[in-house]
Amino acid sequence: MDKHELLKKYYGHSEFRSGQADLIDAVVSGRDALGIMPTGAGKSICYQIPALMMEGIALVISPLISLMKDQVAALVHSGVRAAYLNSSLSVRQQEDVLERAARGEYKIIYVAPERLEMDSFFDFAAQAQLSLIAVDEAHCVSQWGQDFRPHYLKIADFCSRLPRRPVMCAFTATATGEVRRDIRKLLALNDPYETVTGFDRPNLHFDVITAGADKYNYLLRAVTRNRGRSGIIYCATRKQVEEVCEKLCAEGFAATRYHAGLEQSERHANQEDFIYERRDIMVATNAFGMGIDKSNVSYVVHYSMPRSIEAYYQEAGRAGRDGEPAECILLYSAQDVRTNLFLIDQNDNEALDPVMLEKVKARDRDRLQDMIRYCTQTGCLRAFILRYFGERTDDDCGNCGRCNSDYVLTDITVDAQKIVSCVWRMTQLTNGIDFGRAMISEVLHGNNTKRIRELGFDKLSTYGIMADTPLPRIQMMIDYLIECGYLRDSDVLHRTVGLSERSTQIVRDRVQVSMRLPLIREKKAPSAVSPMDEQGKQMLGALRDVRTQIAAREHTPAYIIFSNASLQDMCRRKPTTREEFLEVSGVGEKKAEKYWDDFAPVIARYIRDTEGGK
Repeated sequence: MDKHELLKKYYGHSEFRSGQADLIDAVVSGRDALGIMPTGAGKSICYQIPALMMEGIALVISPLISLMKDQVAALVHSGVRAAYLNSSLSVRQQEDVLERAARGEYKIIYVAPERLEMDSFFDFAAQAQLSLIAVDEAHCVSQWGQDFRPHYLKIADFCSRLPRRPVMCAFTATATGEVRRDIRKLLALNDPYETVTGFDRPNLHFDVITAGADKYNYLLRAVTRNRGRSGIIYCATRKQVEEVCEKLCAEGFAATRYHAGLEQSERHANQEDFIYERRDIMVATNAFGMGIDKSNVSYVVHYSMPRSIEAYYQEAGRAGRDGEPAECILLYSAQDVRTNLFLIDQNDNEALDPVMLEKVKARDRDRLQDMIRYCTQTGCLRAFILRYFGERTDDDCGNCGRCNSDYVLTDITVDAQKIVSCVWRMTQLTNGIDFGRAMISEVLHGNNTKRIRELGFDKLSTYGIMADTPLPRIQMMIDYLIECGYLRDSDVLHRTVGLSERSTQIVRDRVQVSMRLPLIREKKAPSAVSPMDEQGKQMLGALRDVRTQIAAREHTPAYIIFSNASLQDMCRRKPTTREEFLEVSGVGEKKAEKYWDDFAPVIARYIRDTEGGK
């Protein structure tokens, strides 16, 4: 079969997405390939279809057990002979996989990079007919990538030692130009066909909220708005995960938790609860999610700011993998900066020599500054991300928190004078000690805290001088004054603010200062499903019930049976025969054969109800 027939037979799609067909053709022709494709763009098809077209076994190198399990489960449900080898299997089960593979019973085998260093596995690979080697999450090979994994550095050596080097292909969703160069070099790709299909995820709605101490209330609004839908909440620390999860559970939300401090058995159980939709909300550190192929996550909230744009975009990108509208919300505060700087300084990666480790830390601090700029700038959030990855784009996407707000050019000259004067007075009172944005904002706003009283800031003439201005707006203006050079970051570690050489231009020369400030208008949150009439909504609910019953029967996550997009296409098409069922997006031959009898009665009932109402 050719690639189009395989796409329809096993994946239920009639057309390839952007970049897929050309990558497949390159690999099948024997050329190495590198694909940079956004999450949800169908990277796996670019190596799975060549594996089905070529003689022999395809090895897929993947970093996490959960990712392998999801990918293999989806393949098997579609009728593809696939397996995985990892530590979750017993020794006997691993031997059984290899014996079956040697007999030609599998077309695709997923392995972790660590397995390539085992002599026994190399002996198998050297004797097997390998059609191709695919490297998933290829950015992990780069020391400049956000998820550097030293074992990825061994991949090129493994391939070079094989009696016959198979064609290699590598894929990732997030990689700057520097990381892409590392991938080509460190994986020893040979003149690879390379494509970057773009980093944009149009269905994702981005927003950044300067929340300060009010983070939980902002979070509560988001999860309430998305009640009953799957969501991930990322926290910076284990303690934060525990606190947020406990509060949400107390509010009546079906939440669970995930972090490295839990026993492996509990992490596994909690992950299963989320995947099988026994729990709607996963509260986790960044230890969760890289290997999760759950397609129907409707929102991702970052309770704390990540350390880099790469990490943020990868984590936020776990929302909306089914192509449906989804929210990506980042709750920002100055404390996030201090926490991330502390975590960067605590990096003691033993795989790096001291010189390289310091270089990595310096690069991490630079990336953190980019992340801070993303959170504090007033322009289009999507455009900022895409430009970071080197992609040209319009200034206004129309689908982010900045573009959905009214920004007006505002004269902040008087406010700038108040801010600079307050910084000067606070420094004078404490004999040259600088303070952070939060403290300066609270003094200007007139907060009556114990710390402010102890330091005597409540006696300053600038105390409460901006009482009518919201704290986030004051902090936004402080950030802008730093960006313009009228103030400076006097201590990168603690993010304190001090006077600069240009500060006198504000208070003495009274230079005019203007900036774009948001005038927030009430906006509706994006819907997690496409618009439907009441009859369609009822039918979609009934189809979801059928999918849930099948998932329970087969002990398989519901999204592996069919995605939400497939169920919605069933509602639109209302197929009456198995042949028409095959025309539904995501319905391949194996799934049509297995599940038509389950869905047919529900579809028929709603067709009768619709016709009866005419």
